[in-house]
Amino acid sequence: MLLIISIILIAALGYLAQSVGLCMVRGVREASNGRPMFLIAIIFSGTLSWISILVAQHLQMQTPFISFNLSLWAVLGGLIFGIGSAINNGCGVSTISRLARGHLAMAVTICGWLMGWFLLAMFGPDIQPEPFALTESRHLAGLGLLTWGIVVLNIKITPRNRKVWLSMLLIGLMASIVFLAEPHWTPSALLRDMSSSLSGNRSWPETSRFALFLALLGGMLLAAFKARNFKLRYINGRQAVKHLAAGVMMGIGAAVASGGNDTQLLLALPSLSPAGMTTVFFILLGIYLGRRLISER
Repeated sequence: MLLIISIILIAALGYLAQSVGLCMVRGVREASNGRPMFLIAIIFSGTLSWISILVAQHLQMQTPFISFNLSLWAVLGGLIFGIGSAINNGCGVSTISRLARGHLAMAVTICGWLMGWFLLAMFGPDIQPEPFALTESRHLAGLGLLTWGIVVLNIKITPRNRKVWLSMLLIGLMASIVFLAEPHWTPSALLRDMSSSLSGNRSWPETSRFALFLALLGGMLLAAFKARNFKLRYINGRQAVKHLAAGVMMGIGAAVASGGNDTQLLLALPSLSPAGMTTVFFILLGIYLGRRLISER
């Protein structure tokens, strides 16, 4: 029953993410042009996770919200992932949503993700994040303060920006509830575990995780068809090489930082993790630098 609920929520999340255009690359682009609200809403999309924590307490379930200490791996991984996202012109979530709109280049990017994860699993260092001591009461208090700040902000902003905020917060809330059923449902986590399995480091991911991924893709496809913006877009060899390289960078960056931007935004940041905050900052910096590099060529 919990799996069925999770599948419905993930499909709704995919539909909403496709409709609102959840993408950190787009957020950085708009912020650079003097419109930062979309990016701010993305960063704080997981703020309502305190609701799922209270639900877990009531049902006596364990939550996946674990905080980790700052490390140089978070810096390096975030920067690599951000630059790769800029080259790809899309982060982790938007790669899936663009694939659902018929951008075949994104399938090449996903292959690059797998290659990047695989390379790190085979030849990379054994990265073990160090837990950060954060009591549950302080965690809930921190999320509560952020929620109050967002409520005050939304009273003062335009209806259009308020709609963006509500969409992002709903995405984060649905994701946090699904995390209770499957802590590793995100696309980047699935690709990580597939790569680790291919390298012989762990078993093949459970079927339920593929069902959740298909539900996410299905929700995105439905939104794309409803908006009539599905169109197959083919690529040439040069574009394929570009997106494969971008995907490898994103895969390596996500492996080094212990998660792609989906995991960082929807799990690490709501955990108030110093490592997650650092990774997100350097993802944004990497996207900014990558866009500058591309525009100057």
